[in-house]
Amino acid sequence: MRRFLQQIDLMVLQKGRYRRITRSSVVRLASLSSSWGLKLSLIWLVKLLTKLSYGDSLLSDNLAHERRRNGRMTPISNGEEEGYTQNTHIKALFQNKSSRRNLEQERRSKCWRFRKLPRNLRDTMAMIDEPLYPIAILIDELKNEDIQLRLNSIRRLSTIARALGEERTRKELIPFLSENNDDDDEVLLAMGEELGVFIPYVGGVEYAHVLLPPLETLCTVEETCVRDKAVESLCRIGAQMKESDLVDWFIPLVKRLAAGEWFTARVSSCGLFHIAYPSAPEMIKTELRQIYSQLCQDDMPMVRRSAASNLGKFAATVESAHLKTDIMSIFEDLTQDDQDSVRLLAVEGCAALGKLLESQDCVAHILPVIVNFSQDKSWRVRYMVANQLYELCEAVGPDPTRSDLVPAYVRLLRDNEAEVRIAAAGKVTKFCRILNPQLAIQHILPCVKELSSDSSQHVRSALASVIMGMAPVLGKDATIEQLLPIFLSLLKDEFPDVRLNIISKLDQVNQVIGIDLLSQSLLPAIVELAEDRHWRVRLAIIEYIPLLASQLGVGFFDDKLGALCMQWLEDKVYSIRDAAANNLKRLAEEFGPDWAMQHIIPQVLAMINNPHYLYRMTILHAISLLAPVMGAELTCSKLLPVVINASKDRVPNIKFNVAKVLQSLIPIVDHSVVEQTIHPCLVELTEDPDVDVRFFASQALQASDQVMMSS
Repeated sequence: MRRFLQQIDLMVLQKGRYRRITRSSVVRLASLSSSWGLKLSLIWLVKLLTKLSYGDSLLSDNLAHERRRNGRMTPISNGEEEGYTQNTHIKALFQNKSSRRNLEQERRSKCWRFRKLPRNLRDTMAMIDEPLYPIAILIDELKNEDIQLRLNSIRRLSTIARALGEERTRKELIPFLSENNDDDDEVLLAMGEELGVFIPYVGGVEYAHVLLPPLETLCTVEETCVRDKAVESLCRIGAQMKESDLVDWFIPLVKRLAAGEWFTARVSSCGLFHIAYPSAPEMIKTELRQIYSQLCQDDMPMVRRSAASNLGKFAATVESAHLKTDIMSIFEDLTQDDQDSVRLLAVEGCAALGKLLESQDCVAHILPVIVNFSQDKSWRVRYMVANQLYELCEAVGPDPTRSDLVPAYVRLLRDNEAEVRIAAAGKVTKFCRILNPQLAIQHILPCVKELSSDSSQHVRSALASVIMGMAPVLGKDATIEQLLPIFLSLLKDEFPDVRLNIISKLDQVNQVIGIDLLSQSLLPAIVELAEDRHWRVRLAIIEYIPLLASQLGVGFFDDKLGALCMQWLEDKVYSIRDAAANNLKRLAEEFGPDWAMQHIIPQVLAMINNPHYLYRMTILHAISLLAPVMGAELTCSKLLPVVINASKDRVPNIKFNVAKVLQSLIPIVDHSVVEQTIHPCLVELTEDPDVDVRFFASQALQASDQVMMSS
C-alpha cells in the first residue's frame, strides 16, 4: 500500500507541492492506466476515499485521525501558508448548501491541498481538539433540520463567538448569520435578541457596525415580533456606537430601510430615526425629517401606523424650531388619516408632543385635536382618548382641562360603546383630582350615578374599582350625601367582581366619613356579603376583617363580627377555612392573648369534636397558628391537650396533621413538656399502620430528639 501511494504521489506531483487527490482524479487515472493491477488498486482507493473524506479529500494519517474524532476537516488553497491553529477546521462548518455547491464547482477548476501539521503540534492535537468539539457541534446545529437544535445553538451564539475569537466572529460567524435569514420565525427572533448584546464579542464599540447587516436583514421579514426585536437590538447597538460610525453606517441603514420596496423595511425604519437623528449633520437631519414625513404619508397603513407610534420618540430628538413646523405638520397629517388604526396611535402622540411644546402652543395645537378625537366616528379612537385622558390633561394643563376637556370627558362617560365607558370610568378619580370639588359634583357625579346602574357589568366593575378614591376629593358632606348611596348599590350588585372592588377600598371611605357612619351604613351590607354564595366574595371579606376590626374596636367587633369569624371555620370551601384560621391569628395579634383566650380559644377548641374530619383538620391548623401568639403557658394548658387527644382519631389524615402540629409546637413549649408529653405521643404515632402517619411522625420525632439532645 505504501508503494502504491508513492506511485500516486509521483503521478500527481506538480511544482514541488502535493496536489489534492479527489475521487474523480483517481478514476481518471484508472482510465488512463494500462496496468490492470493499478486499476484495481485505484478502484479500491476510490472506496477508501469515500469512507474517509469530507468533501472529496484524501486524508493524511493525522488529519484522518482528526476527521474520525471530529467529523470535520479544513481544505485550504495553494496560496495559504502552512501551519495549524485550533480553530481552522471550523470555517468549513459555516458553508451553507449554496456555498457547498459553489465550492464543488470550484474544486473542479482549482488545485487544493491540505494543511499538514508541523511535528511540534502533532503531540498536542488531543488538547486542541477537545475544547473545539462542542463548539463544532453548536455550529453544526445552526444548519440542523431540527428547529429546536437550531434554536438552542442560536441562543448560545455568545459561546460560539468566544471560542472563535473576535476577528473570526466578525469575518465568519456574522456573515453566516447574515445569509441565514430564511429560517423559522422563532429562530430569527432568538437571533435578533442575541445580536443586540453581541458588541463585546466582535471587538467592542469600534466594530459594532459589523452587527448591522444581519439585523437589517431581520428588519425586512414578515413576522412582526422578529422585526420589533431587530429594531430593539438596533436601537441598543446604535445607542452605543460612536457618532462617526452612526453617520457612516447607521444612518445609511435607516435610509435603505426607509426606501425599501417591501413595506416591512419601511415599518422597521420608523423605529430607528430617534437613534440616527441626534448625531446626524445638519443637512442629513433635514433629509431625515423629509424621509419621516414621507413615511407618514406612505400608501401602506402599516407604515403610517408605525410612523404614528414612533412620532413621540422622534419628536423628542428634534430641535424646538423644527418641532413647531415640521413635526406638527406631520402630526396634523396623521390626525386626519382615513384609517382609524392610524388616528388612534396619533392619540399617544398628543400626550408626547404636549410635554415637548410650550403651554400656549399646546393649547393651540394639541387641545383641538383631543376634543375632535373625543367625538371621532371610530369608537377605537374614542376609547384611546378615554384611556389616555389623564396623560392628555397633564399635557394641556389644569386650566384648559377645566374649561375644554370636561365636556369631552362627560361625552366619553356617556358614550354608546361599553368599551369607551369602561376606559372612561376607570379614569374618573384621576380626572376629578384635576378639577375642584364643585366641578366634579356638578358635571362628573351625575355621570357616575348613571354608570353605577349601567347595563354592562364590566362598566360597573371598572367604576367600583376607583369610585372609593373620589371620597377624599369630594369631602365628607358630599361623600355622605352623594357617594354613599352609590357605594351601597354597588355592594349589592349581582356581579361578584363589582362587590369585591368595593370591599377592597373601604379604608379610603373610612378616612373621610368616620367609623361610626361607616358601621351604620356599610356594615349590614358587609355582613350580608359574608354569607355570599360566591366564595371569592367571602374570601375578600375575610381578608378585610382584621383592618375593619382595628378600626371598629374590640367592643363593636365582638357584637357584630365575632360570630362570622367562627362561622367561616366550617365553610365548605377550603380556601375560606384556611383564610379564616389565618384571620383568627391576626385578630389575636391585634387584640392580644387575653382577648383571644376569652373570645376565640373556647369556641375553636369546641369545634375539635366536629363529626367531619375536614373541619377537625382546620381546627388543628388554627391551633398551630394561634400557639405562637398565645405563648408557652397557654399553649401547654389549653391547646396541647386537645392536640394530644386528636392523635387517637380514627382518620389517618387527622393523625399525621397532629404530628405536624406537634412538630410546630416543639420550639414553643419547654423541654420538659417535649420530653414528657410530645415525645411519647410521637413514638406512638410512628407505630401507626398508616405509612403517611409514620412518615410525618418520624420527621417530628427527629425534631424532638434534636431538642432533647441539645437540652
